[in-house]
Amino acid sequence: MRVGILTSGGDCQALNATMRGVAKALYKMFEDVEIVGFDDGYKGLIYADYRIMQPNDFSGILTKGGTILGTSRQPFKLMRVPDENGLDKVEAMKHTYRKLKLECLVVLGGNGSQKTANLLREEGLNIVSLPKTIDNDLWGTDMTFGFQSAADIATNAIDCIHTTAASHGRVFIVEVMGHKTGWLTLHAGLAGGADIILLPEIPYDMDIVVNAIRSRSKQGKGFSILAVAEGAISREDSLLSKREFKEKKKSGLVYPSIAYEIGAQITERTGQEVRVTVPGHMQRGGEPCPCDRVLSSRMGAAAAVLIRKKKYGYMVAIRNDELTEVPLEEVAGKLKTVDPNSSIIREAKMIGISFGDE
Repeated sequence: MRVGILTSGGDCQALNATMRGVAKALYKMFEDVEIVGFDDGYKGLIYADYRIMQPNDFSGILTKGGTILGTSRQPFKLMRVPDENGLDKVEAMKHTYRKLKLECLVVLGGNGSQKTANLLREEGLNIVSLPKTIDNDLWGTDMTFGFQSAADIATNAIDCIHTTAASHGRVFIVEVMGHKTGWLTLHAGLAGGADIILLPEIPYDMDIVVNAIRSRSKQGKGFSILAVAEGAISREDSLLSKREFKEKKKSGLVYPSIAYEIGAQITERTGQEVRVTVPGHMQRGGEPCPCDRVLSSRMGAAAAVLIRKKKYGYMVAIRNDELTEVPLEEVAGKLKTVDPNSSIIREAKMIGISFGDE
């Protein structure tokens, strides 16, 4: 039996650990199984760039970050668009799959990758997918592998900022990854003791943000720390259409990112010095934390069970600490966002954290 496997989209710390879980379980369940690894995600499937994996390829990678297969971003919206040579990508992927006589394809990826996985399912291929993203925004699962490791790194960045912020009496902004959802910023901000947390799901009012900083100053606290998601948006901008928002950005001052824009506004209104720190791709790097290693191993084994049962067209998920599966058609195209009225937001506000909304 031949099983294909690929890692698609942005990298994260626990991709190798998850592939290892899949492989070790398959080797244990089947006497005769061959794993075909595709290089650089869906690109390898499109252009038939693959390698026949050996059991020792999956040894010693539990703690190794990144992905031994390589990855690339292949936007879902371009999957039906021929490449520069006129190649039909979907037909090419189906051809590679059938030429190699695969029993199924295991896909490790985030939102766009899951949409492509579902597209291939609709085209008749046997698919099992696994939820990878540092954003923890995949619908249908409580947790995605990669999230906790990234949260640890973002939290450490905020921890390190505390001492220099206190020493200089400044306002520091730590910009955390997350364009559409704020799970990573929320968890890192809470764990790192941020005073203000700004998320894409909760449009902020700059007056409220400034008042929160001034309130701390009146209490004798000489510094403030803001954890700001990449996709944080003001209340004013949230009312604009996408087109209007783009036009506004073009006509105004161009800042490197939202953190710098917020920083400039704080300085203008308060006169306080503001420093911006952007951990950036550090949040994707390094070795997976113990929580991710455990989750990845469990999810990998659960994927192998689906293959043994020939139960295809599902994404492995975890709910209430139990492994389950969710139909791909239910996952594809859906985001799991932070609910502004959720208990975690209420509890954060109870301990004095401002989200810039009240």
